Amino acid sequence: MANATSTHTHTGTSQPQLNYLTENTSLKDWLTTIDHKRLGLMYLAAVMAFFFVGGALALLLRLELLTPKQDFMDSATYNKVFTLHGAIMVFLFIIPSVPAALGNFVLPLMLGAKDVAFPRLNLASFYVYCLGAIMALAAIIGGGVDTGWTFYTPYSTTTDGPVGLMAMAVFVLGFSSIFTGINFVATVHKLRAPGMGWFQLPLFVWGIYATALIQVLATPVLGITAVLMVMERAFHIGIFDARLGGDPVLFQHFFWFYSHPAVYIMILPGMAIISEIIPVFSKKTVFGYRAIGFSSVSIAFIGFLVWGHHMFTSGQSDLASAIFAFLTYLVAIPSGIKIWNWLATMYQGSIEMRTPMLYAMSFLLLFAIGGLTGLYLGAISVDIHLHDTYFVVAHFHYVMMGGTVIAFLGGIHYWWPKMFGKMYNEKLADIACWIIFIGFNVTFLNQFMMGSQGMPRRYWTYLDEFQRYHIGSTIGSWILGFGLVMAAGVLLSSLRKKEYDAGDNPWGSRTMEWETISPPITHNFEGQPVLRHGPYDFRVEPTPATVAGGRH
Repeated sequence: MANATSTHTHTGTSQPQLNYLTENTSLKDWLTTIDHKRLGLMYLAAVMAFFFVGGALALLLRLELLTPKQDFMDSATYNKVFTLHGAIMVFLFIIPSVPAALGNFVLPLMLGAKDVAFPRLNLASFYVYCLGAIMALAAIIGGGVDTGWTFYTPYSTTTDGPVGLMAMAVFVLGFSSIFTGINFVATVHKLRAPGMGWFQLPLFVWGIYATALIQVLATPVLGITAVLMVMERAFHIGIFDARLGGDPVLFQHFFWFYSHPAVYIMILPGMAIISEIIPVFSKKTVFGYRAIGFSSVSIAFIGFLVWGHHMFTSGQSDLASAIFAFLTYLVAIPSGIKIWNWLATMYQGSIEMRTPMLYAMSFLLLFAIGGLTGLYLGAISVDIHLHDTYFVVAHFHYVMMGGTVIAFLGGIHYWWPKMFGKMYNEKLADIACWIIFIGFNVTFLNQFMMGSQGMPRRYWTYLDEFQRYHIGSTIGSWILGFGLVMAAGVLLSSLRKKEYDAGDNPWGSRTMEWETISPPITHNFEGQPVLRHGPYDFRVEPTPATVAGGRH
């Protein structure tokens, strides 16, 4: 595909070639870098740090819920920990995780570009993210927020605590998301390698492109909503508070008009990763390439139209609820197209169950459960019963954790050799994947049952009849936490072991990022790469010469 070869240690030369990790290594060089690969790693470190903070808070919540009585935190503390878990996981981890970390690193390489379209804007987006994170941490240190991550009014406009500061942190984080989206849209339009048309793009690029459109169009609505809420808290001007002439349901419309498309900001990049992994480890051209590409854009479009299904119990009109229910079922069609095409790609393929593929298979099962349970919530009469129960908690986590996070872990394992030039111990990585899969299902599968029996979400205590379910969920959270720590340990330990050196293309992939050395040089390619075959054409040999990546 690309005409890009280099001399480096992998080909047996005595003089190692400088790469983006070994060239200009001072702290100042890293902090002021405009290299998309370094910024991707900096984002990766930041989002993973917040992931483990949010995960630790989740473990505390589950430990408190082990019994229905107070164990080690009171109800007010529980509400604050619950809010911080949700806000950190949504705004500081899962929304920026794949686009800002893996997208930043991989997308220009996939396009055969030297960098993103606006490298300095890319650096600015990282520091804006850091500023938003600092503001959120200041709100935590300042006493914490107990509104839930949705900040529903009128409680959020009247309660004590640094709610305004947390809302402004979300406002600032939104700018980082918008900057990243603008950069990706411009990069895809303007910096594709010669010969790369729209239907020669890797499917990961299609997914990130659709995500970027949502980031640019939907995030301003969240920013406006946060500002209006802060104005009401500060000046009592009556936007959302009915006592002041406002309408609290208006806040819900504003919030979910962003937050349901935000669900697709979270899940579309995960789907994009799976679209890369499955063809590579099936050694087969992807089935229905155009259908998968267009389904990404379709999900992005329809995602703007379904926010009202979060509001079936809010008192909106029956006609509005019926329309939103229909549109909710409609969004299942492009998601189903993706799953069907992934399965068809694997059919009669030469499947290798390497670690990334193991995560992809986990994704298929967990996301299918999450998606199908969403149909129950889209049915108005059923949702009246299930709304605000643990059924919703389980559904949300099967889509977000079972979908996006599992895909994110698969993407990290897939591109780890490209990022660092290192393979990891795949036997241990496989074991970690199985532990995560088992722990996740033990944690959340029984929450469907207790939710259907009426256990409300967000409650600090509960009836004794639900304790057996909570005990199971708490034990599952410990298994899940252990698996995640183990996976992190396997990856990080590979960086210190020379025997884990990877080749340029250990998976035998056919997309352009694997056609430069691993780790890549600062400007990605020697010369301008040119597209010579499709991104999943396994009839041609991968280039450059591949060092087969055996299992360690």
